[in-house]
Amino acid sequence: MPELPEVETVMRGLAAKLQGRRIAAASLVRADLRFAVPDGFVQAIVGARIEGFRRRGKYMFMRLDRGMSVLIHLGMSGRMTIDRDKVAHQHLTITTDDGCVIGFVDPRRFGALDLVPREAEDEHRLIRALGPEPLTRALSARVLRAALEGKATPIKAALLDQSIIAGLGNIYVSEALFRARISPFRLAGSLGAAEAAQLVAAIKATLTEAIAAGGSSLRDYVQPSGELGYFQHAWKVYGRAGQTCERCPGMPDCPGIVRAVQANRATFWCPRTQA
Repeated sequence: MPELPEVETVMRGLAAKLQGRRIAAASLVRADLRFAVPDGFVQAIVGARIEGFRRRGKYMFMRLDRGMSVLIHLGMSGRMTIDRDKVAHQHLTITTDDGCVIGFVDPRRFGALDLVPREAEDEHRLIRALGPEPLTRALSARVLRAALEGKATPIKAALLDQSIIAGLGNIYVSEALFRARISPFRLAGSLGAAEAAQLVAAIKATLTEAIAAGGSSLRDYVQPSGELGYFQHAWKVYGRAGQTCERCPGMPDCPGIVRAVQANRATFWCPRTQA
């Protein structure tokens, strides 16, 4: 599933092409995505001017001048295209007044499209329970420790909980925990103040670098332009099972990067340096 850096990259690509443009035409091929697209969706957006975009966690809002926002969720296999030929599973096509063509493609149909009043974005059922945005001041060591207090779940599972921090997924949690030198199996409530501060810094740095690289291209994800993201080339642990840990070259007590299944998801870590 696209995580925060991929969604942010997609949103920026859309904003660069669409902000200030008017929707001249739209067609919806099928409305049975993860949730049913509301009746009147096409009529509500045609003729509207696109005023801007906002991201919340793994969700995007395309804000229209009619006081409405289009909520876009890419789900597991969704992607947006700009000025590319129509492809299979392209459920929504939007054409702007300058001829730009935007497609919403989702083979597995786990994505979502919805309409929401702009002032009620944060009250949408998919948004209201989300935790703080990790790249803002809303996430601090104090906030994280308070959210984790008393939790007996592993820290990896806790960080994947969108009510703890919005937007994190399997790749970036694994990478941030490695940077912070924290085992994914540590109990979430056991982190001290210094460890929480180190983890928050690692989360912010990992996400910032991933956004700068255009996200990670894994399976279906590409940028709206069709370009791949490049952060997968900077992964320290994710997908690197059996390879040498960059912190431990030549260390006889380091088995290299280890893979395990944790809560039905792949977990990657260095047993020597992540305690």
